[in-house]
This record gives sequence, C-alpha cells and structure tokens, in this order.
Amino acid sequence: MRRLSRRAHAGCVTPQGPVPSPGTPPQALTQALAEAATDAVEAVGGYAGGVYLRSGTEGLLRLAVLAGLPGELFRPWSRMHTNRPFPVAEVHRSGQPVHLSDVEESMRRFPQLVASLPFPFASLYAPVVAGRERFGVLVVLRPPAPGLPVGARDRARMTRAGLRLGEVLAGLSAGGTGVWWPGDPVCVQLPSGAVPPVRFGSFDWDLASGTVTMDDGLRSILGVPEASPLPIEALTSRLDPEDGYALWAAARLTGAADGGGAVRRLRLRGPDGGLHLLEVSARSRFVGADGHGHLAGALVDLGTGLIGSDATDRLPRAILAIDRLGRVTYVNERTEQLLGRPRGVLAGRPLWEALPWFGLPFHEEQLRAALLSTEPVRFVARPEEGRWLSVSLHPGRDGVTMVLVPEDEPAPGSGVPPSPPTPSARAGDGLGTEAARGASLYRPVALAIALTEAMTARQVSAVVTEELLPAFGGRQLAIYLLSERRMYLAWETGFPPGFLDPFDGVALDAHVPGVDVLTSGRALFFESMQVLRRAYPELPLDAETGARAFLPLIASGRPVGSCILGFDRPRDFGPEERAVLTALAGLIAQALERAQRYDSEAAVARGLQDALLPHRLPVREGLETVGRYLPGTQGMDVGGDWYDVVETAGGELALVIGDVQGHGVAAAATMGQLRSAVRAFALSGLPPQEVVRATNRLLIDLDPGQFASACYVLLDAGTGDVQAVRAGHPQPLLRRPDGAAELLDIAGGVVLGVDGRASYPVTRLRLEEGAVLALFTDGLVERPGADIDEGVERLRRTLASTGSLPLPEAADRLMHEAVRSSDRPDDIALLLASRRRRHA
Repeated sequence: MRRLSRRAHAGCVTPQGPVPSPGTPPQALTQALAEAATDAVEAVGGYAGGVYLRSGTEGLLRLAVLAGLPGELFRPWSRMHTNRPFPVAEVHRSGQPVHLSDVEESMRRFPQLVASLPFPFASLYAPVVAGRERFGVLVVLRPPAPGLPVGARDRARMTRAGLRLGEVLAGLSAGGTGVWWPGDPVCVQLPSGAVPPVRFGSFDWDLASGTVTMDDGLRSILGVPEASPLPIEALTSRLDPEDGYALWAAARLTGAADGGGAVRRLRLRGPDGGLHLLEVSARSRFVGADGHGHLAGALVDLGTGLIGSDATDRLPRAILAIDRLGRVTYVNERTEQLLGRPRGVLAGRPLWEALPWFGLPFHEEQLRAALLSTEPVRFVARPEEGRWLSVSLHPGRDGVTMVLVPEDEPAPGSGVPPSPPTPSARAGDGLGTEAARGASLYRPVALAIALTEAMTARQVSAVVTEELLPAFGGRQLAIYLLSERRMYLAWETGFPPGFLDPFDGVALDAHVPGVDVLTSGRALFFESMQVLRRAYPELPLDAETGARAFLPLIASGRPVGSCILGFDRPRDFGPEERAVLTALAGLIAQALERAQRYDSEAAVARGLQDALLPHRLPVREGLETVGRYLPGTQGMDVGGDWYDVVETAGGELALVIGDVQGHGVAAAATMGQLRSAVRAFALSGLPPQEVVRATNRLLIDLDPGQFASACYVLLDAGTGDVQAVRAGHPQPLLRRPDGAAELLDIAGGVVLGVDGRASYPVTRLRLEEGAVLALFTDGLVERPGADIDEGVERLRRTLASTGSLPLPEAADRLMHEAVRSSDRPDDIALLLASRRRRHA
C-alpha cells in the first residue's frame, strides 16, 4: 500500500543576513544548534560534538552542526536513517539517551558504529525533544574511559542539554521557523585550551547596539582607521564562518547563569592574509544604568602563530599543525623546504587542500583516527610522486601536530646512513604496511553489507563463511545459538566429521571456551593450540597446530550464541585484529538475532495467512467468484492484503478487498480484525455504506497505529444490481460481455482508521451477464519508479485480453502478468466475479 508522504517547507536566510536562499537554514536555527553543541561538549569534557536534526525526508536525520571536527572528513556520517542500527537512530526512535564509555561497550551494543569508525573514543547521545515532539539527537565525543561507566553528573548534563535545545527549537517552530535541516552540516570551532597569551589589542562589543569598539592595537593590526564604534560586521567579516558561529554562541552566553568564565579563541584574518588568534570572554558585565550586556575580547599571541618563531624554525623536523576543523595553523621553515611550498600558501587552508594527498581515502582514515582518538598515528606516504615520508600525527585538544620525516633521512645526530624504503613500505600502491593493515578496517563494512541481505540463520552463516574466513585466512568456522540455556550447533565447516557433536546442546554451566565467552561477554584468543590446551586441559582438540578465536555473539546486550574461528597455523592476534573480530562478532549476532526473529515472525505470519484468508469462496447459482493472493518477495511471507466473499442475510453476495498499511505480523493481525469486522457487519444486514463506516470506527477504536484501504461491493446475483463503496482503494475494473474493459468510477471516501466522522457514498451500477468485475490491491499495478496509471492501463489491457477464458485461468493470467513485469512485486490480492450467461 502506498504510504502517505508529507514534505516540509520553510523560508531560510543565510548566516550572514536576511537574504532568502532556498535550502539554507535560518540564522536563528543555526546559532541555536551551534550553541547547544559547543556547550554540551564543554559540559561533559568532550572534544567534538554535533546535532542531528530531522530533514524534509521522512525517516531521515541530517547532521546539522558539527563542532570540533571537519565536515569534509565525516560526510559519510552526515545522513542517518532512523531504522539503522546506530546509536543516533536508536535514541531518536526510543527517545532515550545512550552513553558509550569505551570501544568495548560500543562493540557490544552498536557494532556497526565501530565497524565504520574503528577508533577508541567514547560517545554520549541525548534526544532533542519538547513534549512529544522529537527534533533530533545531540551527540558528544570524548576520550574513552575503559571499564568505567559514564557518570551520573555527565548523564544528567547531556539530558538537560537535549531538553534545553528542544525547548529552543519548539519556540522557533511556534514562531514559524522550519525546524529541519536541508543539506550539509555547518562546522563550528570549539574554544581553545588555556595557554598564557600575549595580548596585542582588545575590543568591547555592545550587544544591545550591535557595535564594537576597538583599541589602538587591534585597529592597527586590522587596518581600521576609525576610533568610533563600528558595526559588529567590521569584526565578524574577518572570521571564517566556523569561527563566526562560535563568536555568536559566546555572545548568547552573556548573562546566562552558567555562562560565566567561558573563553573562546578564534582565528581572525588580517588585511595581509595572515591569521591571528582572537580571545573572547563570555563573562557578562554591565556598564552604567542601561544594563546593556557587553562581550569583551582581545587579540592574542599564543606562541603557535602561523609566522613561526626562531626556536621552532631551528627544529630539524618538518612540523605542521592543524586545528580541529582541519585548517593549517602552523608551518615551520623545515616544512616549507620539504614540501616546496611557502607558508602563505599552506596557512589557513584545509589540510586536504594544502596537501592534496591527504584527500586519498587511506590518509583520510588516518586523519580521522587522529581526530577521534588521543593516540598518535603513524604511517608512510609518498606525496605527489615525491620522496617517501614517515608521517606522525599527534592529536591534542586544540588540533593535531604533524611531523614529516623523509624515509631516506637519518635521525638527527644518529650517524645512521640513509636507507631506501623497504618493499613492505611501498606495498599497497605506496601506502605502506600501515595501509595494508588499515585495509582490515574496511572488512567489517563489506561483511555488514552482505549480512543485510541475509534473512535466515543459514544465509547468515553462509555469508560469514564466504566473507569472514577468507579475509582472515581462517579454515574452520562453527556457530552456536543459545536456546533455553543451552548452546546448539547451527553451522560448521572445516572441522573433522563428528568432532563438534559432543558440544551440541551443551549447558551454560559447562567449562568450555564457547560458553565462557558468552557468559563473560569477552572474546578469547589463543595464539596456538598449546596455549588453548593449557587454558582448557580437559578440552579435546581437533588438531595439534593452529590457532583459535572464540567470539561472543551478543546483540544489543542480549546473548545470541558464540562463534569459533579456526586457523591452521599459529598466529598473533594483534590489538587491531582483536578489535575488528570483536566488532564483526557483534554484526553477526545482530544478523542472527534478526534471522531468528524473521523465522519466528514468518511462521506466525504464515499461520495468520492460512487462518485469515478464505480457503474457499461461496458458490451461488449464476455467479462465479475467484480469489488470488501472492505475498511480496521481500520481508514477511504475508502482508496486510486480503479479500473475502460473504453471503449476507438478504441473499446477496458481499465482495470485499482491502489493504492494511505495512507487512508482517502486525499488518496480518489488523487484516484479520478488519476481515472479521466486515464479515460480521455484512451478516447483520447493514447497508454497504454503514458496513464501511462501522469498520472505520472500529479501526480507530482499536488504534493499531495503521490505516487501511478497502472496496466493498454488494451484488445481487439474480438481477446483477451492484452497490459499491470505496475507502481510499484503487478503482475496480470491469470487462463487458463484448470484451471491452474499462476503469470504473466508484465514489470514494478516505482510508479507514483516519477520520471517525468520515462518510462513504454508494455508487450503483449493473453487472451484465458475461461481464467480469475485477477488484485488486495496488501491488498488482504499482511498480517502483513508474506511474501507477501505467500499471492500471496494463492491467486493463490484460483483462480485456482474457476473452472467453474460464475465470480461474483469467485470474492466473492477471497474476502472471504482475509477476512478469516486476522483479519485486508487493503483496497482491485479486478478486474476480462474473455473472454466468443463461443458456436457452
């Protein structure tokens, strides 16, 4: 059934002023989101954060504001569908916060998150709500705290931040602002760390009048001749947009009870193109009797400016620094010489523009690793076919410091002669051994994609065999599933015949590694069979040499089973490989849990289908009816489509066909309730319009959260008189005795379950002898990407071509045409009725 869709529209302005720009968010919305993100990051000790906001597309969230990280590097995560197994989606769906203190907790609960961002970090998520309205999700990233849960104070701060932002957004919405996000995120600079500055100039911003007064030092640096107050744009025009949002956020904190003491350091571009640091204090102070709020600030030098100092220029290493938005903030003289590019060309530009080789996927991944973790990252690169470089990234609160060392250059003072790069360093198209190891980070993504297509436990196991074992060089695989506190073997390959039989059905109190990993929730890795024998001396082994990995299969905190990976040779499971395998186990567990749920629901759905769809139709002299049902090829084996033929108390036949929104058990259950209701109302002798009205009120009273369409036809077999009522359902088709087929015009009302006061008019017509009436659901005529009218016309032509075929054969031809013309049909229900010709 086609879903109702709604599109939101809102007038927008650019961040710089009230110039209408379609697709650009309003300035008030952008500033509110930027302030909320930066405040939340500071409140819980984070280094990055953002806000996901609902978009104009149903079920899609967009990253609206990203604070402390470059948007270009995190574009793949800027869109989040609410049905995805990621924390942002779960928080928006459930309205409950999520707090992940370390990578292990993230692996257990959201393995897809770790698969796509396999770096050590903690993340906190809070719903942005106001009453029952859900606007989006507030996110903060911070350093991990292994084994320590997120404290109650930080949990409360995140919750309050989400609620405060929800109240602000509700106010904007009530004032006519469209609270949705149309495109890419706005990046916002975070406050810099506290370093003793040297001051060169100051300013005072009168927030009430919107003017700024600069002292002589600041005016001299910026080339501003006037000493009188100037519009604030004289200052903000020299800021990049990312820093401009941070300045406005600081202004909004002025006067707030908890805003005192906040300091922001922003990059200010001078007339010569050079960058300076602008330190802004958000403390509120009041001047005179007017009580106007003011924002104070000063131009400062932190000793890390772009010009560089004699001390750093004398360093024997090439050093380059970027801020957390990826912009180059420092270049020393050795970097200029090594790269052959002057500081003025590099300064202030995003790293991937200043050094284009950082736009390569592997190097982007290393930069993401440095920005998301607190650990140094090292790799080998060959920029622009030049010298091979050993690159070290050292992350900090305010950015990343990069050290570049030519591979053929010895360490200073070591006396070691230069040596060419090793063949391993050149592996992987010049990306080095780190690139080869880094490629393993993408294996979870490939496996996750394959697992999304697997619907049954056998299909999941086959995917793991085909994708996981070859990727890691494994030879044996066994998957056990938990049922009634026992572990049952679901899949095996590579083990000696019958070796695993004694472990099939083992209880949870058994001391074997497959059980221990599930009960403890932690994987076990044995580099050799000797190490495994020492840990489990009573455990029989299938080989004398090799290695084993035992992985717990846990989905969203619920135990599913365990997975055994076997290797023919001893191997060292490094930290990265252990992390990847653990994340993969979480993906497998979620796929298996989904498969088990699918199997259970499919069995229930098939049972409902058998019980609720009629096994035979009434036989009436002079009238023939034929029904057909075909489930869609996706998802459950039954949907909400149904048909029925009822013998009424007045001797007429009631033909009914309907379509409940959705698929699966819920849709089938609602379908069963509606079918029973229509049958009961028809048997009671109610006229057609009252049957449909009563069914509509019943569905509203039941409130299953679904709506349905229906077409109800009351047919007198003797006279051929027809009374038809339609509730949002496709129009029936009629094939006349001469073979011509046409689309009927039956008056209709709204779908069932929406409006309790809806009325449903009756259309009267006559079914001639030899004519065929065709009732159908939209699965018979709808095709992805095609107009439904084309499908109706195709069906009309097919019905006309059935000619003198017996009614069952005509029904089969219509169904065959629907399947032939589409690889993925929706559920289809078809009901044909024909008056037999009288013979003299």
